[in-house]
Amino acid sequence: MRIDAHQHYWKTERGDYGWLTPERGILYADYMPEQLQDSLRRYQFERTIVVQAAPTLEETQFLLSLYDEYESIAGVVGWLDLDSPLFSEQYAKFREYKGFVGFRPMLQDLPDSWILRPQVMQNMEQLVKDDFPLDLQLRPRHHPYILEAFRSFPTLRAVVDHAAKPFIAGRILEPWKTEMAELAVMCKLSGLVTEANQQAWNWMDLAPYVHHVIEVFGTDRVMFGSDWPVCLTTCSYDEVYLALLNALPSNLSREDHSAIFGGNAARFYQLL
Repeated sequence: MRIDAHQHYWKTERGDYGWLTPERGILYADYMPEQLQDSLRRYQFERTIVVQAAPTLEETQFLLSLYDEYESIAGVVGWLDLDSPLFSEQYAKFREYKGFVGFRPMLQDLPDSWILRPQVMQNMEQLVKDDFPLDLQLRPRHHPYILEAFRSFPTLRAVVDHAAKPFIAGRILEPWKTEMAELAVMCKLSGLVTEANQQAWNWMDLAPYVHHVIEVFGTDRVMFGSDWPVCLTTCSYDEVYLALLNALPSNLSREDHSAIFGGNAARFYQLL
């Protein structure tokens, strides 16, 4: 099964996307499954993982309603407040939905050390016990705190979104390169094009970062995600897919490609 492991759907009229304003240009519009189906078909992607774009329970419910309606959605990575005493109750409720395959706190909008708060750490114990997937929206500044959390929970089923957003536009590799080598989890090759130089970029700008991710994570812990429609601020779905395809090491096998473009996502999100 070929799976796009990271994309979004939203309706602006829902009103809980605090970041989504008219100043966002092309993103300030509705993006729904019908608009993506041709691109998925063109590159033989049968399913996608839809990821939250608002820190609300209501948006997660909205995405789950889309899961019920569209066969192309393999699962929903929703949102839950890991810092809430109500977490266990809300988590148990969403676990009743087959389409709820993971969730993501919006770390980029939270204090750097938020992941180490006592309530958050207590609630993560439940995730470890259940072996339930957690998407991590990391930035380089989060690294020391995430490492400390992983030391407490070495078996946490986690994936780093967007390869932790390296500074591709500035062609800066360190300390990102060293930090990524310390993360013994999964990694999404997604969201990279929006970190490149928006005035002039090509797939070769991504290659050093992609190669390093493959080197330190291995082809069995990496998954492709288009980050559509966010990628549209930089390029089309076709361009983001072809850029990653070109940026991958040339010596990868057919089995490696199958893992990166679907197999690893199916395993991580327990779709099989």
